[in-house]
Amino acid sequence: MAQARFSSGPLLGMLAIHSLEATSPMSSIHLSVQDARHLQLAAQGLLVSPKRKAGPADVLTCIRRMALLQIDTISVVARSPYLVLFSRLGQYDPVWLEQLLAEGDLFEYWAHEACFVPREDYRLLRHRMLDPAAMGWKFSAQWLKTHGDEITQIVERIRRDGPVRAADFERKGGKGNGWWDWKPEKRHLEVLFTAGQLMVRERRNFQRVYDLAERVMPDWRDERDLPSRELAQRDMVRASCRAVGLVKTGWVADYYRLRRGKYDALLHQLADEGELLPVRVEGWQHGAFVHASLADELARAQAGSLKATHTAALSPFDPLVWDRKRASELFGFDYRIECYTPAPKRQYGYFVLPLLHRGKLVGRMDAKAHRKEGVFEIKSLYLEAGIRVTRTLAKDLAKALQTLANWHQTPTLRHGSIPAPLLALWQDLV
Repeated sequence: MAQARFSSGPLLGMLAIHSLEATSPMSSIHLSVQDARHLQLAAQGLLVSPKRKAGPADVLTCIRRMALLQIDTISVVARSPYLVLFSRLGQYDPVWLEQLLAEGDLFEYWAHEACFVPREDYRLLRHRMLDPAAMGWKFSAQWLKTHGDEITQIVERIRRDGPVRAADFERKGGKGNGWWDWKPEKRHLEVLFTAGQLMVRERRNFQRVYDLAERVMPDWRDERDLPSRELAQRDMVRASCRAVGLVKTGWVADYYRLRRGKYDALLHQLADEGELLPVRVEGWQHGAFVHASLADELARAQAGSLKATHTAALSPFDPLVWDRKRASELFGFDYRIECYTPAPKRQYGYFVLPLLHRGKLVGRMDAKAHRKEGVFEIKSLYLEAGIRVTRTLAKDLAKALQTLANWHQTPTLRHGSIPAPLLALWQDLV
């Protein structure tokens, strides 16, 4: 199931592995840094542009490929989960994501952060629900103890009357000021959600609709279906390796927010079992691993024929860049999300989108979609040091940003602070 959907094809993968074995021992496979980038992009679905128009099934396939789709509510441009999917699928209907949740193909829980997760991976995260006190700020045992009667009443209401939203409870004492000022009922619902007693049945206007877990996952039985903690952690590491494609031991923990520690032994064990392929990357002191589902791409990289053609604006919460250390080590891209930084301390802007171009992270863009006016504003665009402005770069960025603007139904591009050579080429292309 999980293994097959990430593979390019079992036969092709096996042929690629045999081809690599025939040329050299697995430990002697050497890659350039750009090859390493291409392999991670291939795993993430960001190596080449979509070849056909996306359909509803492609959304679930895309999420399974990434393993996790992080949720964030900021809507200056499209909300993050929708933008992550657009970067990989191109034009698609965001309603398809909401349908997958409502139909039970996805569930929500704390994985990297709050994420949409394929239903079959519920088993990986169930231990967190059973030990919510270990979830830090996401759960308060004191709140549960202090407000036990009210929380019990909410559970009984849901059991009797059906799913609820936080908006179904009237705020007492005026309007709230954001997530740090939740009304008590919202806190009750979130405590129950983190403890796994409630799950998200669907979203309405992107607001969570909470229902009893046994109604959302009626076929689940802890005594029958729950793996050991050790097996769940092992499978999260395996899923991380599939999703990232090319991994170092220091990158493994972040994907599912596992405890930081030594994962060398586990990765070498997975390599002994054939799930990972050991490689050496130019300039890296320590070895790396490529997931076996990318064996054919690895063979093409060895042959010099694995090329990147895709250009896209990425969400600040895209799994390609959400690990700052990984983005820096692999792409030489130092990226920090600034939307939660006070305005005077921001370097680049509020909602800054990394810019991917043919295998490299070439810049970043602060943007805003003015939906009523039909305008997509590029407030500022910064290119990375050493990036040469070519006609190809200008043309690819112009096309990608116009397509992004059209998808937002804000087809008019408004330019703010843009590097002069890039803007000149854009004007020349019109």
